[in-house]
Parts: sequence; structure tokens; C-alpha cells
Amino acid sequence: MAEEDSETGLPASLEMAWGLRERPGKGPRPTLTLPKIVEAAVTLAASEGMDAVSMGRVAKELGVSTMSLYRYVTAKEELYILMSDAGVGAPPPLPPEAEGWGWRELLTNWAYAQRAVLMANSWILRIPLTGAPVSPNQLAWMERGLASMAGTGLKEGEKLSTIILIGGLVRNEATMAADMIDAIVKSGVAPDQVMAQYLRTLRLMTGPDTHPAVTRLLESDAFSGAGEPDFQFGFGLTRILDGLAPLVAERAV
Repeated sequence: MAEEDSETGLPASLEMAWGLRERPGKGPRPTLTLPKIVEAAVTLAASEGMDAVSMGRVAKELGVSTMSLYRYVTAKEELYILMSDAGVGAPPPLPPEAEGWGWRELLTNWAYAQRAVLMANSWILRIPLTGAPVSPNQLAWMERGLASMAGTGLKEGEKLSTIILIGGLVRNEATMAADMIDAIVKSGVAPDQVMAQYLRTLRLMTGPDTHPAVTRLLESDAFSGAGEPDFQFGFGLTRILDGLAPLVAERAV
């Protein structure tokens, strides 16, 4: 079993991810490494989904015994943390024009960058949240989000609440998108046909007498446009930032 460190409070595998340990335990240098284990697990999740990831299956992919993995990770849940950290990666570099950005532009960039990562690696969304971020890349994202509000005058707790709120929007929107994509893929029907059938169903089951608000929605252009998913995310993010703006202005006085 991997050892716990009394000072950091982290399992040995996360200490290795931080570069605090080279390898677990004593004895001859093993051929198996933590990065190889995480890479195999991520590859499996990306190709077959998180349900396929188990200590036994990862060991099989690596051609080693299941027990050999436990020298590096104590449990599947620990492996999940490392997988998620590898999946999100480090925040991408800011563009050159970011030097002139204010807090709104920086937070917007942060949110869209997170969303892009989750949409490209939707398996991450199937990993349950079991605690606050403690892995290197996750904390790098946290640092970027908090740093986006430098100079706003917001209290540190308010900055934390802001990135939690925006992060929740990102994860929820990405999860809904991933769920819908999975459902469409499993149905074998083209996305535009799925939407067309949904609208036909709504029109058949509702009317101005029983569902006047839904009827007005159907008569509008709310369901049209190829950029609808981006619009929904942008709308929610803008409303959050609009709500934060008066507080930033108040703190600046």
C-alpha cells in the first residue's frame, strides 16, 4: 500500500505527482511508473468510458498484476484524482492581448478554457467530486481563476466563491452537453432529427390554453441557430459576471 505523509496529508501517489517523491517504497527500481499507470487509465477512459476503469483492467492493459498498482495508488478513487489532473492538464497560456484585459475578460477566458477541456475529455465529468482540489494541474487552474480577480478589491473569500460559482456553471453545462451527446449517439439518430422530433412532441402535447409559456417559446426562435449551446453557456456566464460587477465597483470605492 502507498504510504501517507504526515506533513502534507497527501497519499504517496499525489506526492509523486507534485515531485516530492521519486517512487514508492524501497528496493530495486521498478519498471512500472505512476505516469504509466495514469496514462493507461486515461487512455482506457477516453476510449471506453469511466465504467471500464478499474485497478484490474488498468493492470491488464499494462501487463502487470493488479497488486503491483497498489505500490503507487491505494485505491481506485485515488487513481481517479490523478486521472482527472492529467485530463485537465495545465491552463493554456494567455494570449498576448491578455495584458490589457480586465477581470471580466480574464474570468471569461478561464471559464471557456475549462469548458473546452471538459468537452474534449468528457470522461472527466463522470469522476465524482470527492474533495477540494489538491493535485498540481487542478491547483494551477484554481490559481489562474483567483489571479483573474487581482486588483478588483474583492475579499479572498469572495474570489473563491466566484470561481466556485463559475466552475459550477462550467461543469453543469458541460455535463448536460455530454449527456445529450451520449443519448444522441446511442439513439443512432442525427442531432437535427432528434431536435425536430422533440419540437413535434412539444407541439402535440402542449397548447396556449394548457402551456401558454411553452407555446410562446415554441413560436420564438429560441431553438434555432447552430450556436445554441455556446449561446446558453455565454448567457449564463455573462449574467454571473454582470452580478459580480456591482460588488467589484463597490470594493473599488
